[in-house]
Amino acid sequence: MYRIALCDDEPTELENLSDMLAAYCALHTECRFSVETFLRADEMLRRMSEENYAPDLLLLDIYMQGRLGTEVAAELRETGKNCEILFITSSKEHALEAFHVNALQYLVKPVLQEDLFPVLDRFIKGMGASKKYLLFRDNGMRRVEAQDIVYCEAQKKCQCIYLSDGTQLIQSMTMARVYEMLSVCEEFVKVGVSYIVNLAHINKLNARELQMDNGKIIYLPRGAYRGLREQYFDYYCGQDGDGYWTTQ
Repeated sequence: MYRIALCDDEPTELENLSDMLAAYCALHTECRFSVETFLRADEMLRRMSEENYAPDLLLLDIYMQGRLGTEVAAELRETGKNCEILFITSSKEHALEAFHVNALQYLVKPVLQEDLFPVLDRFIKGMGASKKYLLFRDNGMRRVEAQDIVYCEAQKKCQCIYLSDGTQLIQSMTMARVYEMLSVCEEFVKVGVSYIVNLAHINKLNARELQMDNGKIIYLPRGAYRGLREQYFDYYCGQDGDGYWTTQ
């Protein structure tokens, strides 16, 4: 699933873009978007700063009340946000600024499906070939590559994220919020109510427990094994794994 943010101070424009994204997903059934809309750039920036909200793609209007979209994009780049940016505007006047913030594309209103869909195709292709990162608080903001996360464990009101280099990130947020962040990557699955694991870091799995490649053993809740086994084989083989696994 890809997280997409829409920021435009015209509600009708947000509705139009949302409808086109839904139409794109209808044509590409293997593709799923999680879309959030913002009427004000300041609200979007607040969420990115305070709630670690990190969209993969931002559709950003250039002419909004209070500030230009190109200024918002420059601020995002300065703070390390590396999401793809697609500018939506009524004028070509700021095309040069769009180039300077490494925008994916610059589309002039009214945006039509035949304009937007090829850009989405390019975005999806690029995401498939690129690394995925998440932003966490760690004496400021820390960008973490998704593949470096081994697992996450709930510890009272905090979540502890264990990385492949042995370090730990303590996050003051709910398990549901961490899972929402990680769900953009297909390799992360829930195990019971206390763990989120990276399928790519599982060394061993049987009916009672799984062992991560950092040595951590996680005991499986009753009835969890079959579903987890299927998720594991779907991730690696694109099948449910019947005939390939021996239970213990």
